[in-house]
Amino acid sequence: MDEKTVHDKLRAFILKDLIRDPQYDLTDDEGIVTEGMIDSFSLAQIGVFAEQEFNVYIPDPDLTVAKMDTLKQMVARIMRDIQ
Repeated sequence: MDEKTVHDKLRAFILKDLIRDPQYDLTDDEGIVTEGMIDSFSLAQIGVFAEQEFNVYIPDPDLTVAKMDTLKQMVARIMRDIQ
């Protein structure tokens, strides 16, 4: 699976299911947690989504605000296990 596909699917999930605003113009470097769009507990949902959608397990120590605050960070973490 390529990076653009991962990016687009993850972005759509975050907008639809977590932020609940599919029209929001989320940028790759925007702090999704630090800017209050989702709470840190939502990172666990992103972990579950990554496992179901991309067959990538993200361990709890990686599901932190420091490591998974932006879409860019999330995509990079998922791609690490896809490639």
